[in-house]
Amino acid sequence: MTKGYRFDLLAKGGYAARGAVFLLVAGLALFSGLAGGRPETKSALSALLGQPLGRVWVGLIGLGLLGFVAWRLAQSLADSDGHGGNARGLAIRSALFGSAITYLGLAGYALGKALFMGGGSGSSGEKDLAGWIMSQPFGSYLAIGVGAGFVIGGFVTAAKGITRKFERHLRMPDQKGIVALVCIYGLVARGDVFAITGVLFAYAGFRVDPGQAGRMGDALEWLRQLPLGSFLYVAVAVGLAAFGIYNLVEARYRIVRSPSPADAKRSISIAGSR
Repeated sequence: MTKGYRFDLLAKGGYAARGAVFLLVAGLALFSGLAGGRPETKSALSALLGQPLGRVWVGLIGLGLLGFVAWRLAQSLADSDGHGGNARGLAIRSALFGSAITYLGLAGYALGKALFMGGGSGSSGEKDLAGWIMSQPFGSYLAIGVGAGFVIGGFVTAAKGITRKFERHLRMPDQKGIVALVCIYGLVARGDVFAITGVLFAYAGFRVDPGQAGRMGDALEWLRQLPLGSFLYVAVAVGLAAFGIYNLVEARYRIVRSPSPADAKRSISIAGSR
């Protein structure tokens, strides 16, 4: 088995793990009214622990997420997707690096729960981040800036679906069928939740209160309070399931280019020359 093929399996296993997480989150969101759970990634993993072989499944998801972290690092640091070293490319790669850090924390939480049951913290990563940012000089302004970044990331994610730019990285046999439409729906729903989370995060900066920082569950609950909120809540929850399916599609059809030291060196030199 070649090194490139092994990395392909690592990356695609990561997409499969992320897909499983979002399908769990969507299921928890749809049934949270009955089960009383929070429709968030950590809550979904905790709920899975209570199922037969739960620790095994959570452990496998944690290992898969470590593969996803490795792929995100390859995309951001070695520019495996060829975004380039211009301002737009660096912005995309910075977001991918942030994604790597986020999923590293989630992978650690999953593996801690699988191995030690009590491992990891049940607190919200967004609230922990908000608390740390606001403890810094000019922290409230930084929190507002981070919230704006979430909002921009949400719009970019939704636009990725609407414009179908995600298809350039897929070898999907039928790009006009139902699967493609599900992927578009999933990306738009994920972008909406991301943007709402950013608004709540920025609001926490205005209030100088980390407790106001938004999470996925808070974003969905905010939707539920709007006119036609129950409909919007269900539509977005189903959309998160579609985003999970989108990740499974990536696990099957994603074009994965293995990074090399030359890629990383060239990427750093291009960025440094600007």
